Amino acid sequence: MKELKTILERAVAEQASDIFLVAGRPVSVRRKGVIAQLDEESLFPPDTAALVKEIYRCANERDISGLETKGDDDFSFTLPGLSRFRVSAYRQRGALSAVIRIITFELPKPAKMGIPDYILTLCDAGKGMVVVTGSAGSGKSTTLACMVNHINTTQKKHVITLEDPLEYLHRHDQSIVTQREISTDTVSYVTALRAALRQSPDVILLGEMRDYETINVAMTAAETGHLLFSTLHTLGAANTIDRIIDVFPANQQRQIAIQLSMVLNAVISQQLVPTTDGGIALALEIMTVTPAIQNMIRENKIPQIEGIIYSSDKEDMISMDTSLLKLFRSGRITRETALKYATNPEMLMRKLN
Repeated sequence: MKELKTILERAVAEQASDIFLVAGRPVSVRRKGVIAQLDEESLFPPDTAALVKEIYRCANERDISGLETKGDDDFSFTLPGLSRFRVSAYRQRGALSAVIRIITFELPKPAKMGIPDYILTLCDAGKGMVVVTGSAGSGKSTTLACMVNHINTTQKKHVITLEDPLEYLHRHDQSIVTQREISTDTVSYVTALRAALRQSPDVILLGEMRDYETINVAMTAAETGHLLFSTLHTLGAANTIDRIIDVFPANQQRQIAIQLSMVLNAVISQQLVPTTDGGIALALEIMTVTPAIQNMIRENKIPQIEGIIYSSDKEDMISMDTSLLKLFRSGRITRETALKYATNPEMLMRKLN
């Protein structure tokens, strides 16, 4: 059986994004969005159990009993000189398994990742809420890491990040960056978020707005003079606004819509799409909250927001389909890819033709 360190070293060398340790198939990796096998030899349940236990030893002898009793565990660990790794360990068909995300020590460069300068200017706001949305694996954590790094290197602020688990590690620069991991440093997002409000923060990064209670405290944080960044697993600004409002009981939704219209600064929705050269590119929808959009949120005319975004081509207001169209016209993605990831394929088809 292969040793864990050998697997990790090879995956890092091959610039993989994820490693799959699953019984019944060989060690596999995801490279440029495509899953490939690292070797021919399939893993059996004793093999995956041994590898998963080795992961726990690497993670400062983390207690494995949580995985054995609940069947799921998320955490991160570092191998000095190699990389940082985010682990989702789980049981499938009775066998221990794991998916490992590779996170480089070096913080990503926004230009290299395709993150426009405008997104970094959102970090200069003194208060409010910026929500970065997209499916799992769409690069939300990377975008947020770039935003935190921009503040850290250009402003004298106290930034508190609440993550599950910690991914990118930030060194104190111009700012003080406090990074707390859920379950390791604190019991929950809500507990940590409430505590953060007493820790003199200027900026709070909330890894995910998971439920009513978290969103409620997050809205309060943004309302009381803090800049708050967070994520949701939605695609599109209108869907994101609907999701936030729908979390609340019906009798509160009117008041929440008014509150949201006042605290929301921007929604960034993103997808990673395959390029013609076998790589991946970032496609973005950006909605900046203008007075017109504030009124639409307040008056429950949220579907009309899509029309405003779709008809604009400014850097602070751009639709996902316009972003895909630009990638296609620059030769980076195919027509088929543009249509596959479009939010309105019929409309985009007309523009492509």
